[in-house]
Amino acid sequence: MRERTVSVNGIDLHITEDGPESGSPVILCHGFPELGYSWRHQMPALAEAGYHVVAPDQRGYGGSSRPEAVEDYDIVHLTDDLLGLLDHLGHERAVFVGHDWGSMVVWNLALRAPERVAGVVGMSVPFIPRGEERPPTEAMRFVFQDAFFYILYFQEPGVADADLDASPERTMRGMLLGLSPGEAEVTDPGAMFANDGRGFVDRLPQVADLPSWITQAELAHYVESFERTGFTGGLNWYRNMDRNWELTPEHTGAKVTVPAKFIGGATDPVLMMTPPSVQDGWLADDRGTVIIEGAGHWVQQEKPAETNAALLDFLGGLEPGW
Repeated sequence: MRERTVSVNGIDLHITEDGPESGSPVILCHGFPELGYSWRHQMPALAEAGYHVVAPDQRGYGGSSRPEAVEDYDIVHLTDDLLGLLDHLGHERAVFVGHDWGSMVVWNLALRAPERVAGVVGMSVPFIPRGEERPPTEAMRFVFQDAFFYILYFQEPGVADADLDASPERTMRGMLLGLSPGEAEVTDPGAMFANDGRGFVDRLPQVADLPSWITQAELAHYVESFERTGFTGGLNWYRNMDRNWELTPEHTGAKVTVPAKFIGGATDPVLMMTPPSVQDGWLADDRGTVIIEGAGHWVQQEKPAETNAALLDFLGGLEPGW
């Protein structure tokens, strides 16, 4: 795998590449709090199949630029980063694969610029049609009232930042290991929403032993990166949810028209809140949903072989030469 930094859309993106540059491009977009490194198991498999695979650290993460202004992380900037990357690579179109927040970015890219998207795969977060009546955080406050909800907690600049930055190792152990099925200590699910004055990290299940899908060196890679960068860049993505809604009125009622697939873990708590059924009828060229047993939220890391098989099946069903 090759690493380099490229200048696109007014920022620098650190990217990792694998496979022949003449191959059809596949761009892998990570979520929160991850890095391009989260695709380390997918890149060799896709490269071996002949694809030009590219995994950026998206803006705010890892070796890429971290602009200070919150509004520099809205959906227009995030999708324009991917279009700029596509231009830099010299490709007209690519297949875009996203996980978690990366899914929301690639779904939006498929709406904004379908002519540049040969296919789209969302992982862990299905396509969510744009709400018509109220901005996202207003809707969340209506639903959760006085209860704690992490997305609302993330909105105030500086608050969640200090919480997550206090111990990147504790944050990443809680996020990565605590959302892996069968690994976390049994806790009361209601405690995650209790309005009891705790922050976010204190609510995360803590796991004493590493599960089989991640090594100490792999966990340390994440911890060292976030010790250097902090979590503000990723949190700023959440702080643009209402702005994203305001910027995209044209997406009201819009369907994803390019070939699309969804992949998720059977025990992913995100799917309990947002099941894949929310996208029923909204994918004009729906290539199916794959739910992987034994996987939680970090599906491509927890179950790489199954994830790779699902991705290769989708890619193999597209018209060649995009």
